[in-house]
Amino acid sequence: MHAIEPFYLWQHLYNASEDERSPFFQREYSEFVFSNRIYNHLIHPQWDEFGSQTLYLKILFVDYEHRYAIIEMIGEWNDAIYNDIMTLKREVVELLMEEGIDKFILIGENVMNFHSSDDCYYEEWYQDVEDGWIALLNFREHVLAEFRSSSIDYYLNFGGELDELNWRRHTPLQVYHRVREILSRRLV
Repeated sequence: MHAIEPFYLWQHLYNASEDERSPFFQREYSEFVFSNRIYNHLIHPQWDEFGSQTLYLKILFVDYEHRYAIIEMIGEWNDAIYNDIMTLKREVVELLMEEGIDKFILIGENVMNFHSSDDCYYEEWYQDVEDGWIALLNFREHVLAEFRSSSIDYYLNFGGELDELNWRRHTPLQVYHRVREILSRRLV
């Protein structure tokens, strides 16, 4: 896992450690010291720790004008033991929402497992975004199956074209427009 880096081709467009409105403003990173781990597996030092023991993330892009954030994740999403959704919501999502963000694109290609608890924080997040949305891109099928079996699919948008979106080939704004287009067809 130590070789899996967050997507870096948008860094010339946005860097969370340089954005004073970001929860990770002024965070410093090492290229050589691997200190974060998921269980006994070291992970690349560019991933951001936000309070979870098994889940890390990287805010790839935030657009305050269009009010969206693109966040890549790695690890095990564990609500059963660590209540990761509460930590994610309190330590990252709410801070972005205070800055006007109400559309969240979560990229989950590197989320290996999901362990559910209750859906309270998902419901709260869903209600808080009001006219916005939460979209999941490219999560693994067994992780999505766990989301479905936990009835979290009521609050999060995933499946279909969202599971196969080749987002790396596009600019952040193109990804946002594509996700918005997919979701608008679902709401009709």
